[in-house]
Amino acid sequence: MVRGLGARLYRLSENLIAAMLAVMFVAFLVQIVFRYLLDLPVGWTNELSLVLWIWLVLWGAAFVLREDEEIRFDLFYSMAGRRTRRVMFLVSALSLVALYAVSLPAVVDYVTFMKVEKTAYLKIRFDWLFSVYVVFVVAAIARYLWLGWRALVGEPPAAGEGTGSGL
Repeated sequence: MVRGLGARLYRLSENLIAAMLAVMFVAFLVQIVFRYLLDLPVGWTNELSLVLWIWLVLWGAAFVLREDEEIRFDLFYSMAGRRTRRVMFLVSALSLVALYAVSLPAVVDYVTFMKVEKTAYLKIRFDWLFSVYVVFVVAAIARYLWLGWRALVGEPPAAGEGTGSGL
């Protein structure tokens, strides 16, 4: 039941990213039409694309990007033995959890402070705009706690492979 719910949420997140890309593309086309065909430059299309890009990247990194899809330099990791890989993975997972957890109060404080500012054209409050970063940080903490636990009780990722957790 949990795997089915996770798979549905994963597909929903992928669909949300696809929708954001589609809206970005339409905004891009509208910008071209207004600027070059109608000679009426508009700024809201650029702002909408930037807002969607921020959300797309952080939402995707939080909920869609799998561990094995991340870009990393793993030369030393791939040369290490199984036990050493487990220790390396645990150290990196715990380091990331600690860094994100330490930064979380300041992130929340800054995002809530930004309610006083709005974007220039669409008048989107910055706290709404940057709230996706809080979601990203919480998701990253949960992800690396889960991955660290899996590495602790199970097998670490094989050399040259990610965990494939989809978390």
